[in-house]
Amino acid sequence: MNVFVFPGQGAQFPGMGLDAYNSSNKIKELFEEADDILGFSLSKIMFEGSDDELKQTKVTQPAIFLHSIAELTLKDNNIKPDFVSGHSLGEFSALVANNVLSFRDGLKLVSMRAKAMQKACENNNGGMAAILGLEDEIIIETCKNFDGYVVAANFNCPGQVVISGNYEDVKSICEKFNEIGARRSLLLPVNGGFHSKLMNEAKLELSEAINNTTFNEAFCPIYQNVNAKPEFNTDKIKVNLINQLTSPVKWTESVKNMINDGATNFIEFGPGKVLCGLIKKVSRESTVQSAF
Repeated sequence: MNVFVFPGQGAQFPGMGLDAYNSSNKIKELFEEADDILGFSLSKIMFEGSDDELKQTKVTQPAIFLHSIAELTLKDNNIKPDFVSGHSLGEFSALVANNVLSFRDGLKLVSMRAKAMQKACENNNGGMAAILGLEDEIIIETCKNFDGYVVAANFNCPGQVVISGNYEDVKSICEKFNEIGARRSLLLPVNGGFHSKLMNEAKLELSEAINNTTFNEAFCPIYQNVNAKPEFNTDKIKVNLINQLTSPVKWTESVKNMINDGATNFIEFGPGKVLCGLIKKVSRESTVQSAF
C-alpha cells in the first residue's frame, strides 16, 4: 500500500522548486497562481532568495507547500495513495493530495497560518531544540519536572524528539538532558516555540480561517499529527488541524500505525528527503523514496 507523505518547516533550501518550474508549463502556471494568491513573488524568493529570506516563517511555509504540490502535480497518475500524512505544515499538502482542500484554499490557509505563527513568535520569546539519544518518556518526564515552560513538541523517530518552549528554559534544559545521557542537545535555528501554548494566539486565528474554508470529503485516510490515527470525517480533520498548532507532532506513532494498517511504500513529495530518513529509522523494512 502506498503512502504519500509531505514535509514541514525546515525542509526549505535556496533554489527550491526551480527544477519543477522549468519542467512543465503546468507547473509554471501553478507558481504564477501562487504569486497571484499571495500578492508577492514567492517564486522569486524560492529561486533567488537567500537562506535567511527563506527562513522567515511567512515565506517558508507557503514555499514548502507550493514545492510539495508542484511535485504532486508532476507525479505518475497511475500511482494513487492508500493513505496520506504530513509533518506539521505538511498536513495541508496531504489534504490537497486527498482532495479535501483545493490548491487555492490550501495555500491561503498556509499563508494565514504562517503569518499568525510569525506574529506569535514576535510576541513570545520561544525556541526549540532537538534531543538525540534519549527515550521519549524520559524527555516527557524531564520537561514535566523542569522549573520552567518546556514541552516535547515533535516525536520524529526513535531517539529524536524536539522540545519547545520559552527560549531561556529550552536552553537551560538542554544542559539537563546532556547530564542525563543525551547523545546531543541541539538548539534549532527557529524563532518560536512551535507546537506549544506559545502558539495559542495563532491557533485562534487559524481556527476562524479553517472554519470558514470548504473541506471536501477525503477519498483515503489521513493520519494526523495530533492523535496519529486515520481520519475521514471532515469535522474531525478540521479540529485536529487546529489543535495541531499547540499539540505535539506524533510522527513516530503515525508511521507505526500506518505500517500496522498495511502501509509498505512511502513516497515523499516536497523539498529534501527528511521524512524518508525518519521513516527508515522507525521501520527499516519499509520502502521509502523521494517523488523526484
